[in-house]
Amino acid sequence: MENTTLKLRGMSCASCANSIEDAINSVPGVDECIVNFGAEQATVKYDPRRTDLEAIQEAVDAAGYSAYPLQEQNLMAGEDDAEKRYRLRESHDLMRKVVVGGIISTVLVIGSLPMMTGLHLPFIPVWLHNPWVQLILTTPVQFWCGYSLYINGWKALKRHAATMDTLIALGTSAAYFYSLFPTLFPSFFINQGLTPDVYYETAAVVITLILLGRLFENRAKGQTSEAIRKLIGLQAKTARLIRNGREIDVPIAEVQIGDVILVRPGEKIPVDGEVIEGASTIDEGMVTGESVPVKKQPDDEVIGATINKTGSFKFQATRVGSDTVLAQIVQLVQQAQGSKAPIQRLADQVTGWFVPAVIASALLTFIIWFNFTGNVTLA
Repeated sequence: MENTTLKLRGMSCASCANSIEDAINSVPGVDECIVNFGAEQATVKYDPRRTDLEAIQEAVDAAGYSAYPLQEQNLMAGEDDAEKRYRLRESHDLMRKVVVGGIISTVLVIGSLPMMTGLHLPFIPVWLHNPWVQLILTTPVQFWCGYSLYINGWKALKRHAATMDTLIALGTSAAYFYSLFPTLFPSFFINQGLTPDVYYETAAVVITLILLGRLFENRAKGQTSEAIRKLIGLQAKTARLIRNGREIDVPIAEVQIGDVILVRPGEKIPVDGEVIEGASTIDEGMVTGESVPVKKQPDDEVIGATINKTGSFKFQATRVGSDTVLAQIVQLVQQAQGSKAPIQRLADQVTGWFVPAVIASALLTFIIWFNFTGNVTLA
């Protein structure tokens, strides 16, 4: 069995995490999959003789999401920068929509206060309660701010699933399109002795609050991965190799097992290895927490990302890439972020049934009201 951690994109709620888990677990050869919604990660244990990463990624794509190996993304500076830019763009987009939705929602709520309280409030302009004005104000919130809700809800519908986006899209659409009817045909209600009330502010406020929550959530996810980036930042970017009697600076990714590396005072040790010439003291606090530098001499082991303090020495690389101590620490942190407590597993199972249960309850309520109260006049 092999273990891998995938970075996920496209999730909007815990139901999405459950959908991805089901999709990956359905791939032949996958033994276990745990999706962490907060960290946007999937930890997968699979049999490489029966499946591979491409098959797993294809299953995630088919479910309407995307995935790529997290380890490669974090160890390559370019991809790490791309991830940060993606997160920043997403935050800016959410911020714009929250600001626009917040301003419009505030105006709509103020304009709806006379209807909600039944009181005459002279300080509120009458035109704010005009349904056509409210329609014009609500439309950009419904279809621009809430665009992602409709897209994600449609993706879930194509997978024959129901997520929180499905519930929000249905609820806000019900408020918006019901309000559209009395706006266009107020006489239909007046002829039945009813007030043609509208509920545009409900749709706008719900969408704005959902987006505000996702803005906070997006920032929290960025902070979740910050610890990983800081750990990776401890690693040296280059190594000074000794080849054919010459000193050559190369990117750390090009270091191979058996290479002889020279480290001078004040420099970071690029990879794990064994001292073969010279002596020095090394600050290993990033691994052991010990504040006192440790003396190193030939045949002693050195750890990558620790700091050389006093003297120069040469060492032979014994572990590089994902085999170094620092890389293993990063992998352990990733696994810890991707793991779930038993109570979280139970919560995810409940969440998976929450949206269908709410929709079923709403349909049942309508059927009982329509068929057993005898009231079919919309009163």
